[in-house]
Amino acid sequence: MSQSLNAPQHFVNQVIGQQSGSLNKLMPVKAQGYGIAPVNIALSKYWGKRDTVLNLPMNGSVSISLPGLGTETTITLQPTTQNSPPPIDQIKLNGQALKPNNPFCVRLSAFLDLFRQKNHAFYINTHNTVPTAAGLASSASGYAALVLALNDLFQWQLSTQKLSLLARLGSGSASRSLYSGFALWHKGEQADGLDSYAEPIDTQWPELCVGLVKVNVQQKPVSSTTGMQNTVKTCDLYQAWPQQAKKDMQSILNAIEQQDFEQLGQTAEHNALSMHATMMATWPPIVYWQPESVAAMHTVWQLRQQGVAVYFTMDAGPNLKLLFLKTEKPAIEQAFGDISIIQPFKGQS
Repeated sequence: MSQSLNAPQHFVNQVIGQQSGSLNKLMPVKAQGYGIAPVNIALSKYWGKRDTVLNLPMNGSVSISLPGLGTETTITLQPTTQNSPPPIDQIKLNGQALKPNNPFCVRLSAFLDLFRQKNHAFYINTHNTVPTAAGLASSASGYAALVLALNDLFQWQLSTQKLSLLARLGSGSASRSLYSGFALWHKGEQADGLDSYAEPIDTQWPELCVGLVKVNVQQKPVSSTTGMQNTVKTCDLYQAWPQQAKKDMQSILNAIEQQDFEQLGQTAEHNALSMHATMMATWPPIVYWQPESVAAMHTVWQLRQQGVAVYFTMDAGPNLKLLFLKTEKPAIEQAFGDISIIQPFKGQS
C-alpha cells in the first residue's frame, strides 16, 4: 500500500510534469477537450491489486481492443466567479444528466479532483457504445477516453505511455485502452507506480475474430474493484493466482508472436476460468455466472468436440467473449444466432 494519502496527486504531478505549488499545467488551453477510446478484452487477466491507492496490479496482463466499441467523451471547464457556490461537476452519460450523488459521478469526480484547481468544476459529456458496468469493459474505455480528453483540454501533449499511467488511476484496465490491437500492461515493480503502464504489441492477426455473447447487460451486483479486494483478503486459492497469471501471460505473448491460435485460445479460456475460480472461493462468494453463461460455455465445448476451433474468455461479469478464426464464423453464427462478431484487425495486414 502507498503510505501517503497524497500519493495519487504526487503521481499525477510527476506524470504531467507539474511543479510543486504551480498551477500552470491545470489551466485549460482549449475551450473543450475530446477523447475516444476502445474497450479491450483481457486475454490473460488482471485480478487483484498490490496497491489499491495507485491501482497497481498483482500481475501483468495482455488484451485486445475492439474497434467500434468504446467511449467518446468531451470535457469543458464550467465558468466560476469569486462569489460562486462550491463547484459541482455536471456529468451526462449516454445523453442523461446524472445527479452528483450517483455512484458513477462520485467516482468520476474523485478522479477529476486530481486535475482541478480549487474552484474548478467540469462539464463531462460521455457516451458508451457498450453497456455501462456490465462486465463489457466500459470503465476501461471510459477512463482512457477521459484522460485523452483531459490531455486535449490542458494541451499536455503527453506520450501515450504517460496517458496509460494516468488512465490506470481511474481503472486498471483503462491503461490498455489507449491502444488498438494487442496491448501488454506491465505489472511494474516500483512503489511509485511509474513503471506500471501498457504498451502496444506490434503484431497483426487479420483472421482473428472476437464474438460477444451478451447474457446480461445490466449493472453487475459486485464491482470489479470490490471483488478484487475481497478475493485478495479472503480467498486461499488466490495465493496461486499471481504465478499462474505470469505464466499464462507469457504463453499468450508467445501465441500472438507465433500466430498459434490453439495456444492462444486454450490459455485464455483456462486463465479466465481460473480467475473466476478464485472469485467463487472468496467469502462471501462472487459468482458472476448466470445459467445462460454456463449454457454458452457448454455450447463452446460441444462445438470443439465437433471440430470447431472456438474458445471463450470472461471478465468480471456474466458475458462471454468468444475467440475464433474467420473460417469458423459460419459455425459460430449458426450456434449463437445474434452474436456480435468483431474482427479487430480487419483490413490490416
